[in-house]
Amino acid sequence: MKTLFKETLALIIICCSFLILQSCKKDKKQTHSTTETKKEVIKKEKVIEIVTESMDFQMSDTIPSGWNTFRYINKSPQTHFFLIDKYPEGKNSEDAKKYVAPVFDEAMKLINEGKAKEGFAEFANLPEWFSEVAFLGGSGLLSPEKTGETTLYLNPGNYMLECYVKMSNGVFHTSMGMVKDVVVSNKDSGNSEPKADANITISSTDGIVLKDSVFAGKRTFSVHFKDQIVYESFVGHDINLVKLQSKTDLKNLENWMNWADPKGLIEPAPSDVTFLGGVNDMPTGNKAYFTAILNKGIYGLISEVPNPSEKNLFITFEVY
Repeated sequence: MKTLFKETLALIIICCSFLILQSCKKDKKQTHSTTETKKEVIKKEKVIEIVTESMDFQMSDTIPSGWNTFRYINKSPQTHFFLIDKYPEGKNSEDAKKYVAPVFDEAMKLINEGKAKEGFAEFANLPEWFSEVAFLGGSGLLSPEKTGETTLYLNPGNYMLECYVKMSNGVFHTSMGMVKDVVVSNKDSGNSEPKADANITISSTDGIVLKDSVFAGKRTFSVHFKDQIVYESFVGHDINLVKLQSKTDLKNLENWMNWADPKGLIEPAPSDVTFLGGVNDMPTGNKAYFTAILNKGIYGLISEVPNPSEKNLFITFEVY
């Protein structure tokens, strides 16, 4: 009897030990799984924040290469965007301030005085190397107190951010100090290309083409630049997402999108629209993404070029 009791007790101890061991392994596995999930979430949420409070870009001086999502937070009372410029080797924001900004300032001054011919002739004074500047994307226009997200791919190198919206007196934000040098390092971000809810193509031949229906919520758009040309305002086509009102003056919005017009791209922006970001100028073949939270209503996709609707570069769509 004692022997049987001892054998039974031993069996119970062995079984309990086995169960405890399996439970520990399961707990470790769950802990490991939870840790991995947290890491994945952190990785997915990794973004580069840019904050504007006045005429500034508050952000890191060095960022990784590869795919990056830029979360642009406009805390200022003005409308802004950021455009990423790739200047020729050895040139930076100091060269832009010294050799480029004064030419644009003088040209705009003459245009504002009604001397458009003399104003555009002023651009002949730009340095020869300015023709080598490449525009590699950035955000679309963003209204005050709004946040936008733009995702794009950057190779290692030296870049510059700028915003050339105009003050109410016609002075460009760049001339007010809204430029910043940024180094893109050799270290890859490790981010993957996003998945889009809706797809946009843009070109000088077909204009803006939105290929999908758009529903309310947080939505990501892909933007494929089928081509790129320089328009009469010396800029290429881009994508700006804008929330329209029932009584929005669409012609006034179109006129405002032309910086070369004395009343264009100037503060205050039209009060009957809200700019929600987008993707700035990019070369032929490039692709980028932007994300926005959309409510039901009517929206527009518009390029910062003269007479965009005549070029099929202004379309409206409904969010369901």
